[in-house]
Amino acid sequence: MTARIVYTDLDGTMVGPRGSFWHTAGRELTDGPAAALLDLHRAGVALVLVSGRTFEQVVEAARIFAADGAIAELGATISWDGGRGVRHLTGEMPAEHAGRTPMEVLLEDGVVQRLFEEHAGRLEWHAPWHTTHTTDALLRGHVDPLAVDAWLAQQGLGWLTLKDNGALPATVPAASGTVLDPADGPPRIYHLMPRGISKGLAIAWDLERRGIAPADAVAIGDSVSDLEMAPAVGRLWITANGATVDGMAELLAAVPNAVVTDGAVGEGWAEAVRASL
Repeated sequence: MTARIVYTDLDGTMVGPRGSFWHTAGRELTDGPAAALLDLHRAGVALVLVSGRTFEQVVEAARIFAADGAIAELGATISWDGGRGVRHLTGEMPAEHAGRTPMEVLLEDGVVQRLFEEHAGRLEWHAPWHTTHTTDALLRGHVDPLAVDAWLAQQGLGWLTLKDNGALPATVPAASGTVLDPADGPPRIYHLMPRGISKGLAIAWDLERRGIAPADAVAIGDSVSDLEMAPAVGRLWITANGATVDGMAELLAAVPNAVVTDGAVGEGWAEAVRASL
């Protein structure tokens, strides 16, 4: 399909090992993603970054890649015009908490600390990157998000959900002071956040603002949370590295407009971009 706009995840999708735009999954130098990005801009197709990173981080990355917009914290903040236009979403956070950020509510309630106690040695802050998040508690570890959601409901916090945003690359060294067992392998990144916030809902809102039909939009990602973009676009591309995650094959089978690339990370991203032009 020919797209008018491309929404793309960053880490593990557009950028690979250690956040590099210039390396393959095997750490070999490549200019393939850069060439595809140049072709995308020359074709006049808009690019929007969609990430679990904070608003400031995604807006800065949008400047570097000449993107036309940025969606941060898994859909919580939508921005355009270089970050001057902003829309904040709080999802199903109870009205009684109006005027406060979800993170302020989470910290006051103490739910994160209780989660750590419930999953001792299996869950911790994704330090130091967690400190600047306002909508979600950024965590890492090895837990079952569905089991955590069930536990949250038992705590009377059913308005919260734990979202899996993919594995931390094996090339990233273990953090100092971590409670996680390295024998469990690279930890996964999780976002504890209000329900009713997703990359897909943010994309739908942005498309309506732009006056672009979903059929003219493409999304590219690599994680379970990226599957939420599928209903908002005509086609969702999942890079090969994301398709091999445990349980992903079954989830992909239920997404009719999802296609897996042959290449991993940046090479797969370039493949998806070229197929969209």
